[in-house]
Amino acid sequence: MPSLLRSALAIALIAPLAVQAQAASPRDTLIRAAFATPDKAQALALVNQAIAEAGATLIQTPTDHEAQLQHALGIGYRGQLTRSPGDAKTAHRALQALAAAVPSDAETQIAMAGWHLTAVGDLGNFLASTLLGASRSVGLTALDRAVEMGGDRAFFPAYAALIRIKLDSSDTLTPLRLAERAVAAQAPGTIDRVLQRAAVRLIAPLKAGNGAAASRLAKQLLPFGTLS
Repeated sequence: MPSLLRSALAIALIAPLAVQAQAASPRDTLIRAAFATPDKAQALALVNQAIAEAGATLIQTPTDHEAQLQHALGIGYRGQLTRSPGDAKTAHRALQALAAAVPSDAETQIAMAGWHLTAVGDLGNFLASTLLGASRSVGLTALDRAVEMGGDRAFFPAYAALIRIKLDSSDTLTPLRLAERAVAAQAPGTIDRVLQRAAVRLIAPLKAGNGAAASRLAKQLLPFGTLS
């Protein structure tokens, strides 16, 4: 994708964060890195910033669930950007601990789903399993659980639509139902609004039954999909 188009896509997805940039939380910083930063070095710097800030919170309050989740996500993102199996495995262990501690938390479930399914999408089933212990079936189970637990928030069905069509372009009906649900859902947070707009963009190729085009678009709309 030409750099100008990458930048335009990032800006379109992340407009709600513009007014928050001066007082960004680790969550906001990771959203900027994943969806609004077309430069890999800059994205990595933002991820490291979020990890450090979440880590500082955990020093003061080790049981802070939000800090634990964002710290784990940040390490996972860093592993994705640097192709570090060590970071990937560290993030997985942290997410497993969070899921065991709070099994009803939809955000932890979708983070777990994203960890497994991103690895499978990037490496393929065999290498993802062999190198990292990632599993398509475990990821899809966590994804379905997150959508079920997530209530009327757009984040969960929108992400599910994107990752499903990325992994399987032959099935357009399931992602279409999820994308339409996301568009009709509530968007209380920045991540909900970012992914709700992504779902809107995904609907046209899905309705047309063009799974290949929808899959290509989903890859651009998922985290770090606009990186140069």
